[in-house]
Amino acid sequence: MLLVHNKKEMKFQNTQEILHGRNILCFSHDWTGDPLSKTHLMRVLSKDNRILWINAIANRMPTASTKDVKRIFSKLKRFTEPIKEVEPNIFVLNPLAIPTYGSSLVRGFNQKFLLSQVKKAMRKLGFENPLNMVFNPAAGLLAGKLNESEIIYYCVDDYTEFTGVASGLKEIEEELFRKSDMVIVSAEKLFDDKQKYNRNTFIIRHGTDWRHFRKSLDEATKIPDEIKDLPKPIIGFHGLLADWVNYELIKKIAEKYSHGSVVLIGKIAVDAEEKVKVLDGIKNVHFLGRKPYETLPNYCKGFDVALNPFVINELTLAANPLKVREYLAAGLQVVSTDIPEVRILEHCLVGENHEHFIEQIEHALNHPIEKEIISNAIQHESWDAKVDELKEIIKRGREGEKE
Repeated sequence: MLLVHNKKEMKFQNTQEILHGRNILCFSHDWTGDPLSKTHLMRVLSKDNRILWINAIANRMPTASTKDVKRIFSKLKRFTEPIKEVEPNIFVLNPLAIPTYGSSLVRGFNQKFLLSQVKKAMRKLGFENPLNMVFNPAAGLLAGKLNESEIIYYCVDDYTEFTGVASGLKEIEEELFRKSDMVIVSAEKLFDDKQKYNRNTFIIRHGTDWRHFRKSLDEATKIPDEIKDLPKPIIGFHGLLADWVNYELIKKIAEKYSHGSVVLIGKIAVDAEEKVKVLDGIKNVHFLGRKPYETLPNYCKGFDVALNPFVINELTLAANPLKVREYLAAGLQVVSTDIPEVRILEHCLVGENHEHFIEQIEHALNHPIEKEIISNAIQHESWDAKVDELKEIIKRGREGEKE
């Protein structure tokens, strides 16, 4: 049953009206960041709808680090920029807010200030009665106040478990769960933990940009010069180097394969700057920094095995690492720490402790599987297929309401 907040009536009409010819608000991360699940879903939906993408409203308190200071100045600069159509039917707004929600005074200011910014953008674009798809829990401050026809909270992480989470975010998110017409989660643990807030909670696991990462298998795809001549095996990682990555484990892998190379692609997050220092001076660990999304298949082509070396905690147990499906689409065997959503994937080996993790790397290297077989096994999990799952859930909800 899909009910609109504070109204005992159906507002979802039919699937075509929901996901075709609609105006959709998307509260998410910054558009210029690495493409995440939200990016891929909105790109599919933009084929038939207009999207107002609202760049990140802070979920965590900034620090005095150089990176956070630069980010603050970048936010201030972009706030002055007009709405921009970055891709057909996708318009980006750069909002501004105080990154804390603990006091009622600040919360009230943020709510009014953000509402003014978003409503102004909606008027400019002619957005009326939009579908509000919220990926950022801080946007719960605005949900239900934008004349939305429906609210969907698409929850892909246990946000309140992030390091440095902004004060008051937990309460805002819990209220967002309750007021949403539907909640979508991306992992079994999220479903178990969050369904108590909203009975209309469903799982849609992540998809993959299969055609993009499949390019790794193309003969024309070249391995980048940075890694093509590195000693083998090349054990690779791409993604944010945050504090949920197990750097002690990476150190042990580098020591075990001192004759080979450990390649780490991605920017180092503020919260990981101290932890990553454990890898200082290890000559076969190669930090390559963030790379353009378009080039990731090239780097994957040079990997012999791919890593998902997460620490095990409440945050990661509820995670559904997008990178794992990307590795698989590129035809790579994956070795991961014991994350439940990875266990269900074919061609992923799970290490239950550091020693076992290294044994699984050794197994993958000694028992290679044809890349086409690995890639083909994940082909059906496209982002188009995930949007179809969303349509089907809405359809079932409508049919259930009629009964």
